[in-house]
Amino acid sequence: MKAMVLHKANEALQLEEVDKPSPGNRQVLIRVQSCGVCRTDLHILDGDLEELNLPLIPGHQIVGVVEKTGSEARKFKKGDKIGVPWLGQTCGECVYCERGEENLCDEARFTGYNINGGFSEFTVADERYCFPIPEFYDAHQAAPLLCAGLIGYRALRMAGEGETIGLYGFGSSAHILTQLIVHQEREVYAFTRPGDEAGQQFALERGAVWAGGSETLPPEPLDAAIIFAPVGALVPQALKSVKKGGRVVCAGIHMSDIPSFSYKILWGERSIKSVANLTTRDGEEFMKLAPQIPVRSNITVYPLDQANEALDDLRDGNFEGSAVLTIASDE
Repeated sequence: MKAMVLHKANEALQLEEVDKPSPGNRQVLIRVQSCGVCRTDLHILDGDLEELNLPLIPGHQIVGVVEKTGSEARKFKKGDKIGVPWLGQTCGECVYCERGEENLCDEARFTGYNINGGFSEFTVADERYCFPIPEFYDAHQAAPLLCAGLIGYRALRMAGEGETIGLYGFGSSAHILTQLIVHQEREVYAFTRPGDEAGQQFALERGAVWAGGSETLPPEPLDAAIIFAPVGALVPQALKSVKKGGRVVCAGIHMSDIPSFSYKILWGERSIKSVANLTTRDGEEFMKLAPQIPVRSNITVYPLDQANEALDDLRDGNFEGSAVLTIASDE
């Protein structure tokens, strides 16, 4: 089978012929239809995340069809359309797993990072961490939901029930999450790179009530802010944007250093939280809700062998919304 393989951080992916994997006891073999391209993939390629399992097939927003099931797999059957998220495996026994916080498990392994992912024609995944995808839901549309959507959903849960939500960095996660917030009859205030008028217009078209550069303050104090951009300097800026009792949620897996800031902007029972991965509960809830809204991703599609171009375009901000790889197998 064909796959895009990472052999060393800070090097391009290589298109290679590799052996098709076989499913383990609780695993399923998946014929990949689509795989989203995520900023976390950039952090992996750039060496920002440690303990890479090289050589590695990246990709953790996978939609495909079950080709074969392992001997103990019961959740899915051959022909089912399923999604594979970032969280790929946990111990199931620690205090975090027992209380439904398996996203914090110290033994957790992640798709496209510790485990080979979906930049390939076939992949295997533990069925316990996969989610059913409605047959009518287009694979390219569903793929960005498996990380951008799920992390946004968890971040929104952490942000609380406030009516006004600021989103810093209006990319894949934010443009998906905006649709959910509007569906809940709440308001989105979008913050883009300074001077990014196209991005601000895109946010307004997606339902934001206001859009501006990240260096500006919103027209009114916000109940909460979610930071998707991996820029530590946005933390104190977001604190200035939320009202007393407001919460700033850092949704990325990696962020540059947060600069020192005055206690004055934290005072007033403002708080800062980070998001770590996702839980199966997050996935089950959001993957049922998204098709009902329905969430529509603004997607740019690339063939598998152009994964490097997709990653470069993501880095340079050359598209609005999400990028996905379309994958067709000859087998």
